[in-house]
Amino acid sequence: MNANVYQHFRNDERPFIDSAEGWIEQVQMQYAPFLTDFLDPRQAYILESLIRQSTDLSYRFFGGYEAAERRRCLIYPDYYVPTTDEFDMTLFTIQYPKKFTVLSHGKVLGTLMGTGVKREYFGDILSDGDIWQVFVATEVSQFIQLQVEKIGNVSVRLEETKYTDLIVPKDGWTEERETVSSLRLDTVISAVYNISRQRSKQLIESGKVKVNWTEVLRPDFVLDLLDIISVRGFGRIQIQGLEGTTKKEKVRLLLGVLRK
Repeated sequence: MNANVYQHFRNDERPFIDSAEGWIEQVQMQYAPFLTDFLDPRQAYILESLIRQSTDLSYRFFGGYEAAERRRCLIYPDYYVPTTDEFDMTLFTIQYPKKFTVLSHGKVLGTLMGTGVKREYFGDILSDGDIWQVFVATEVSQFIQLQVEKIGNVSVRLEETKYTDLIVPKDGWTEERETVSSLRLDTVISAVYNISRQRSKQLIESGKVKVNWTEVLRPDFVLDLLDIISVRGFGRIQIQGLEGTTKKEKVRLLLGVLRK
């Protein structure tokens, strides 16, 4: 790997960069398309940057619907014409006794991860407040359908669903702008949720904060474009834009914010 590529990204992103370079090289060598697992927005940004910087390959992202957060990427030679069917994802609706239980994103994801299947095989989890649906990579969909029989103590069933029956998710994201002294994790959380830096540090160090679905215990972790921060009990933040600095060297951010 060219060290010049690494310098544009974080050290902890090097394994993903190496994987992405391998996918790109495979398409170049075999002249055949390659389909990734589900990528989070930050991973998608890195992959797109690598493809655009160093190749004439084409690519397309798809996560089952237009506003999908987690998407698979098809990388292919420029002469190839892809179809939506090639993204190999299955939509399930979770059938459960609505009168006796309330589902949540955390409960659904925890159950899916409890099957032993990697997070990369699951796309978005959607809800309109009543109905719950999830996108799953087709290669593991039958296994997941057989494995998931309960969420908590409640019996459930995963029913394969046509894309035409996709629900309209209840979107609680709002667009906000903040000016912060730095892109440190504790600084951004403190600014967005209007809590002290000390409280922000406590949340991080006690394991209640994830960046791109990975637990981060360092308050000084430096965020970057399209990172998604999950703060237990508070909600989620996405870095949607880096809009320059002020005269006092503060950073202007465009954010997507989901408040609990």
